[in-house]
Amino acid sequence: MPSRERVLSDDELAVIWAGCQELGFPFDGLICLLSLTGQRREEVASLDWSELNRANLHWVLPSSRAKNQKPHLVPLSKLAVSVLDKVAASAEWPRRGLVFSTTGITPVSGFSKVKRRLDEYMSHSAGEGVSSGDWRLHDLRRTVATGLQRLGVRFEVTEAVLNHVSGSRGGIAGVYQRHDWKEEKKDALSQWSGHIERLVG
Repeated sequence: MPSRERVLSDDELAVIWAGCQELGFPFDGLICLLSLTGQRREEVASLDWSELNRANLHWVLPSSRAKNQKPHLVPLSKLAVSVLDKVAASAEWPRRGLVFSTTGITPVSGFSKVKRRLDEYMSHSAGEGVSSGDWRLHDLRRTVATGLQRLGVRFEVTEAVLNHVSGSRGGIAGVYQRHDWKEEKKDALSQWSGHIERLVG
């Protein structure tokens, strides 16, 4: 299956999540957050603590960092909050600074090396329905979108979660449809988080 069409199975997602625990900071939390939110890799990799609000359980991606130049609110599920608590080593998050950085100055890099480590983990843990190597980190985003649809989330809400401006949010529909889907996105990502929790125990 071409990588552009690749959707990870539940078994593969569970193995990847388990493999993340072997990676250590900063990639364990980064990849877990990718799989929980469905946001773009570079948007998560460059995440700043100032964009996060633990009290209101959301992340506001500023327009300057969004691919479509539109600010984007991403609700944080309980599992996403626990991932960030682990990164911060506290329930009190810093007010500024990069979340995933080894230098404190630049976002994390070296994704190809980490991907190879996950592939190795998958090959050693491979069971029925688990295939290593033929996937990309971007496939996590497609997997979240597909998973939300499987859970019965409305297509418009899935598009809102992904911050897409095409489809139901594009063209003339986008001009007149101004609902922000905030509560629906929160419910959708909570459902998805619960699905992952069931997969990984």
